[in-house]
Amino acid sequence: MSGRMVTTLLAVGMAVVFVCLTGPAILFGGAAAGCDPHGRLPSPASRHGWPAVGPWDREQVGHAATIISVGSAKNVPRRGWVIAVATAMQESTLRNLASGDRDSVGLFQQRPSQGWGTPSQLRDPAYAAGKFYDKLLTIPNWQTMPLTEAAQRVQISAYPDAYAKWEPDANLIVDTIAGLPTPSAATVPGHCDIPSGAWTQPVRAVIGSGFRTTDRPGHDGVDLIAPRGTTIRAASTGTVTRARCNAIDTRDGSDWGCHRDGHPILTKGCGWYVDIAHPGGIMTRYCHLDNPPLVTVGDQVAVGQPIGVVGTTGHSSGPHLHFEVHANGDHGSRAAQDPVRFMIEVGAPL
Repeated sequence: MSGRMVTTLLAVGMAVVFVCLTGPAILFGGAAAGCDPHGRLPSPASRHGWPAVGPWDREQVGHAATIISVGSAKNVPRRGWVIAVATAMQESTLRNLASGDRDSVGLFQQRPSQGWGTPSQLRDPAYAAGKFYDKLLTIPNWQTMPLTEAAQRVQISAYPDAYAKWEPDANLIVDTIAGLPTPSAATVPGHCDIPSGAWTQPVRAVIGSGFRTTDRPGHDGVDLIAPRGTTIRAASTGTVTRARCNAIDTRDGSDWGCHRDGHPILTKGCGWYVDIAHPGGIMTRYCHLDNPPLVTVGDQVAVGQPIGVVGTTGHSSGPHLHFEVHANGDHGSRAAQDPVRFMIEVGAPL
């Protein structure tokens, strides 16, 4: 699969909020034992759904899985995952530390005073891993460097030779996570779970703009860059709740329409779009379709069923699918979840 290794990382996803276990019974709808009542998606580490690997316990392996999944989402090759995991082993023993030397915090012991981010940002393992990869990718020929040299170029540590000793363990954890089977409900008692194969990617495409980035904090989904006319599929089984055009001319508030392409400045709205409600209050949204959707409100759709094709209607600068995931049956911005994390957790990484 080239850089993203989607086929191997299908196993990284462990659970999802919409199906929860309470003893032997499976409950659909609303929060239940093991699910966040506010609809937030728990991180892999918080669920302790990962197995221990050698001397590394479930929490530590969960943090390594987050590092790997962020690397996959950024199209970083496997070598980068190993470097990142080994670095976190040295800096924090894969613990999300609240403090360290001077103002260092988090998995990578990055320092707010050195411009890595705020303390709260650096305590977010996904954010910290993303910052590590961002710096790593600026280093020429990092893939052919010894691990300790590449890590040191990123971290600028007082102990530049310390990273090398963790390379065997980092390789072991990366290989283990990439080869894990998706656990059954019985292996993660009391936590959210989902049957294997219940979700799929709406399109196979690279990620353009991400979820609520620094330059687009109000971007409640991810943009999947695909050619016009690419088939869009329902990410999971559910019921169509919206299928309509939403394109407004920003100059005067009139209807721009979806019979023509949209514009990144002159138009706002999703263009042709579809909302699908899934069990347990999960909702997915598919924006900027090229033509009227292939489904209508009330239709029952199956996972992988075609619902439309990629276009650039509404607030759009070019053909792509804007994909959103919401919790609690809430169509609004406050319930939006990061689709990249969500799809990793349900075993269908974007």
